[in-house]
Amino acid sequence: NKLCFTQSQYFMSFSRPVADFQLFVGSVIEDKSSDRSKPDLQLQTQRLAEKTVLQQVFKDGSEYGIKSELFSTLPRRKIIIEFSSPNIAKKFHVGHLRSTIIGNFVANLKEALGHQVTRINYLGDWGMQFGLLGAGFQQFGNEEELQSNPLQHLFEVYVQVNKAAEEDENIKKLAQDFFRKLEARDQQTLSMWQRFRDFSIEEYVRIYKRLGVHFDEYSGESFYQEKSQEVLKMLDAKGLLQKTIKGTRVVDLSEKRDLSLSSTVMRSDGTSLYITRDLAAAIDRMQKYNCDTMIYVTDKSQHTHFEQLFQILKLMGYQWAERCQHVSFGLVQGMKTRKGEVVFLEDVLNEARSRMLQNMASAKTSKELENPLETAEKIGLAALIIQDFKGLLSSDYQFSWDRVLQSRGDTGVFLQYTHARLHSLEQMYRNGQSTDINTACLQDPQAISVLQHLLRYDEVLYKSSEDLQPKHIVSYLLMLSHLAAVAHKTLPVKGSAPELAQARLRLFQAARSVLANGMKLLGIMPVTQM
Repeated sequence: NKLCFTQSQYFMSFSRPVADFQLFVGSVIEDKSSDRSKPDLQLQTQRLAEKTVLQQVFKDGSEYGIKSELFSTLPRRKIIIEFSSPNIAKKFHVGHLRSTIIGNFVANLKEALGHQVTRINYLGDWGMQFGLLGAGFQQFGNEEELQSNPLQHLFEVYVQVNKAAEEDENIKKLAQDFFRKLEARDQQTLSMWQRFRDFSIEEYVRIYKRLGVHFDEYSGESFYQEKSQEVLKMLDAKGLLQKTIKGTRVVDLSEKRDLSLSSTVMRSDGTSLYITRDLAAAIDRMQKYNCDTMIYVTDKSQHTHFEQLFQILKLMGYQWAERCQHVSFGLVQGMKTRKGEVVFLEDVLNEARSRMLQNMASAKTSKELENPLETAEKIGLAALIIQDFKGLLSSDYQFSWDRVLQSRGDTGVFLQYTHARLHSLEQMYRNGQSTDINTACLQDPQAISVLQHLLRYDEVLYKSSEDLQPKHIVSYLLMLSHLAAVAHKTLPVKGSAPELAQARLRLFQAARSVLANGMKLLGIMPVTQM
């Protein structure tokens, strides 16, 4: 009897649901013999499939699933991803957490699939708010406080000057004067702004390190202040710039060209706006990187902004605007620390770490750790990321510390616990491991469930690569963890016959390897002890 299926057919079968696994096993057999022999052939094929999936996991390592037939015809692209983009001179707001971790996930996934990715942090480092901050610092600033805790002091100055501006029109005029000087490149004004920017980036780099996030380029609106004037000239030359009664300049985006829908691109005093600088940035990036795709990761309130941005680019004759994409996300509600309503991201990271340290100290299963603070940080971050990625990105969700930090259930803590447990098992038997195993030993339903789930990993990666939703990978990893936990409890390595023990150990290694791969794509660093 002959088993007639190619490796291509085999790997393409990964995209089928687990329920179809047995159907696939039978369908790939060209069998002309009696019906009585078919179950034996199906068993042979199943065992071959089981052995192959384990071999493939260890052969491909971190590229398991990515080397699948599903991605064999995928063209490799040059991709720019703009994400995080906090406003300088302000502490890193918790609202920027989603953009940062989602952008990081998209970049990780695209890079894993072989694309050339450039990660850009487009800082909010220009605009009228800096006029207000500059005027505010001249009124309320303190040099000593700026040196000791720069962003906290600037935040306090900004709050103070905003309050003052509500009561005093003169403050608003001073702010406008400051920003006009900034746009005119007045050296003294520019020097103050540069200090605020340098202090901010220094602080952000420290926070990004905690998040495990990096950027290839720190850009900002300030880079395009002069180029935005060139954009205005281009719009004017193409007949797209129109003057309103108020003296502002707009681009008509209405179908009937009756200004029923328009986008303001210049203030009446000649200064640029956010969208003007975004136009200049998009054109500059395309010229600099000659990329295939540009992806912007921001909250869904900016949906209209990006619609108009892409529309104006097309009106200017840039057909590549069709390949620009806005990945939007919803809002997080109810994120509080023990001290009350949270404002800054660092407060959230500290709270997650603190709560995990407390949970680890009170847990009976916790081990003596070399660096409990670092472990708690990684677990806390995993908890935040999994909570964020479980649903559709565009959905708002209610935040709950109790739910986020549960050690059981569908949480990041459970993923980390499963990984640490499987790693511990590997370490226990690291001296007696064999690569030549008999997968025929793995006939228990719990082992079969894990093997069948491992077969589906490429299908899940494919889904996420299509819609850029991390929820597919999250669901897969949570299910893998639950299946591995059940198998770990019911299929002991210790005390089993050597051949059976080796097969089970190899199964748990494969599960841990795929779990680690998926977690890293999501931006989670797996822990080996907890």
